[in-house]
Amino acid sequence: MKKLVLAIMAVGISVGAFAQGQPMGFGIKAGVNFPKYNFSGDNSSFETKSSTNFHVTAFLDAPIATDWFYIQPGVSLQGKGAKFVDNDNLEWTQNTMWIEVPVNAVAKFPVQNAGSFFIGAGPYVAFGISGKNKYDSNWGSAQTEFDFGKDGTLKGTDFGLNFIGGFQLTNGLMIHGGYGLGLTDLTPDGGGDAKQTNRVWTVGLGFAL
Repeated sequence: MKKLVLAIMAVGISVGAFAQGQPMGFGIKAGVNFPKYNFSGDNSSFETKSSTNFHVTAFLDAPIATDWFYIQPGVSLQGKGAKFVDNDNLEWTQNTMWIEVPVNAVAKFPVQNAGSFFIGAGPYVAFGISGKNKYDSNWGSAQTEFDFGKDGTLKGTDFGLNFIGGFQLTNGLMIHGGYGLGLTDLTPDGGGDAKQTNRVWTVGLGFAL
């Protein structure tokens, strides 16, 4: 948790320095996640099936030197995970929850008086707060919870890149989508040669002032 607080403070100070003297906006967005895992190693890779989760993000909207280029730091609750098995006899889904701190560079392109298209990208750091395995079969259902970094479970810190895009109306309402590319190997120490990373597609609605 100390790492999370330090990350948020560092982002706030740096953005405040860049945007000094210019008005900053803020916003909130939420929506659906379609997360999965990528496994790579031995010159090959494969991806699991996607599960379904959610996200909620609060962010600052800081103009940098121009009226079309912005820095958007934020704090986000991100549901991730994957569906490992999905057949007639068994369905195994892993759901994980993360507190994520993204810092996106965003370009906005006005469309007359309707609003603006926007695209952006940037790094994120995330900290795992809960994990759950859920099993559904012909014989019943069961679920188990786990803590990150304990007893051979996933590592609890993730770093990666976000790619976002969407359209914001002049009244502040926005529709957005994105892709999260995890770069950190989440495999527990001693977990083998395969590298396990997060992959997340997102879509949702938001509002910004």
